[in-house]
Amino acid sequence: MDPLRAVKLFHTVVWVFFVACILAIPVLTALARYGWATVFAAIVAVEVGILLANGMRCPLTDVATRYAAETRANFDIYLPEWLARRNKEIFGSLYAAALVYLVGRWLLAAWEKA
Repeated sequence: MDPLRAVKLFHTVVWVFFVACILAIPVLTALARYGWATVFAAIVAVEVGILLANGMRCPLTDVATRYAAETRANFDIYLPEWLARRNKEIFGSLYAAALVYLVGRWLLAAWEKA
């Protein structure tokens, strides 16, 4: 396997993992599994921190640029170009909404117990 394909494959697997974490947050929240939802929220928060530290650019994109001169949004990942271009906006919004839902439900549950 050539290096660019290996990076794209790994980048896609990592992306799927973080999308699964983001989608798990509201599901776990709805099931009142606040601890687990918080664990997944924290995992994504670490990734957000990495992105912030890297100028909102995935470090795997930097690795992929060593092997390609392309500039398309999806040159470094196996996603449709439209999704790769809007990835941060779409999943950042879903993550923010999931966090609001988690905090709101957790506070409501704590208030109902009091």
